[in-house]
Amino acid sequence: MTLTFDGTVLVPVADPDDSERTATALAPHLEAGSTAIIVNVIEKAGGAPDKAPMDQREKYANEMFERAHGALEDSPATVETDILYGTDVVERTFAEAQDCNADAVVFTAREGNRIAELLTGDVARRMVKEASVPVVALAQA
Repeated sequence: MTLTFDGTVLVPVADPDDSERTATALAPHLEAGSTAIIVNVIEKAGGAPDKAPMDQREKYANEMFERAHGALEDSPATVETDILYGTDVVERTFAEAQDCNADAVVFTAREGNRIAELLTGDVARRMVKEASVPVVALAQA
């Protein structure tokens, strides 16, 4: 069975390596009618000081998008990018998926040890458990 996406998929990425790895895994599943929206959620502190200056974080997001575009340059799909802002990465991702009528949220799980996952809330696990649209976790290419 071959998995293909012929609609809109929202693709959250967390860092440049994740962005390239996810785009590489996604590329074989895209068709001419596909739209991949690569997003990075800049987590706001909700009243507390932010983790880093906003312009630095936006520059970092654009680096992620460049890496994703590079991995998808031969893809027949339309590729879009967007920086999102929110206090909760998972909630903001699914809100955007609903806003853009995405058919699915597609990601690759990042490697991490169980202690780090417990401390950070394990975003990949929350993506599956709190899904408001279909979620596809791709195997790393």
